[in-house]
Amino acid sequence: MSDLAALEQRASAELAACADEAALRAWNTRYFGNNGEMLAALKAIGGIPKEERKTYGQEANRIKEALTNAYEQKLAEVKERALSASLTSNPLDVTLPGRPVPRGRLHVATQVMRQITAVFADMGFQVYRSREVESDEMNFELLNMPPHHPARDMWDTFHTTIPGVILRTHTSPGQIHVMREQCPNPIRVILPGMCYRYEAITTRSEIQFQQVEGLVIGERVTMADLKGTITAFARRLFGQERHIRFRSSYFPFTEPSIEVDIDWPKDDPNADRLTKGTGWLEIMGAGMVHPVVLRNGGYDPAKFTGFAFGMGPQRITMLKHAIDDIRQFWGNDLRFLRQF
Repeated sequence: MSDLAALEQRASAELAACADEAALRAWNTRYFGNNGEMLAALKAIGGIPKEERKTYGQEANRIKEALTNAYEQKLAEVKERALSASLTSNPLDVTLPGRPVPRGRLHVATQVMRQITAVFADMGFQVYRSREVESDEMNFELLNMPPHHPARDMWDTFHTTIPGVILRTHTSPGQIHVMREQCPNPIRVILPGMCYRYEAITTRSEIQFQQVEGLVIGERVTMADLKGTITAFARRLFGQERHIRFRSSYFPFTEPSIEVDIDWPKDDPNADRLTKGTGWLEIMGAGMVHPVVLRNGGYDPAKFTGFAFGMGPQRITMLKHAIDDIRQFWGNDLRFLRQF
């Protein structure tokens, strides 16, 4: 019995000396762990004379319960002091506003793409999307560029490991797709999407870029309709005061073909750099759909005519915001993106 009294006295003294939670945990392990002194004292009951076992057991259980209660009380006090000290040294003002969650926004090129789409939607155009992986036939041959045609040198093509399967170099293959789906009905669509060309990456060119193609097919569609549509679009996007200039050009899938320019405000500090001193900026290529392309799409060139045009939304974005490096669109630099 004297051993139990000594155990209680020693354990109580050590418990009182514990100043933090770590010391209390160590004390608990020493006395109540798997090899703890209290557990050993309880196991020793088998060696106590029979007539003393009841008294010994009752005393051992009393000491165990007393020490356990004292430990839990001391642990709660230590935790309370630690919490109080933490709040005093690092006060938390719960009335302060929380950290704001940053809001995302549309990429500047996406913003301009939506502006372009909205303008043409107001003119009755529908959006038609076609695939980015195309066949050589759709990308070139059906657009009046048979094998070994010199016009193919205008595109640096990404070829796949499957013969005759490429990444489209322009959105024009979509013209064949939509014509074959809609023939013989009239068509008025725009075809936005990504294109791919194996070109050197510079401030003015990238290996992937967006295009917006337009296609109108119907009876008695003329060059006057093309010029009126483009003029209306350019003035909606760049301002009603803009002057439009049409220049003769060449594309294998249109005949005749034109390039479209707009005059640039002379008071713009970037005017000379953007227009190279001419005062005019090229914004797109266009033309009347070639009879061969009409026929490949299922339309009779003797009955139907049409026009097509194409532009690069990223180039348009560069013009609208005086951006001088197309690589900024793919750089994911928030300092650039947050400006728009």
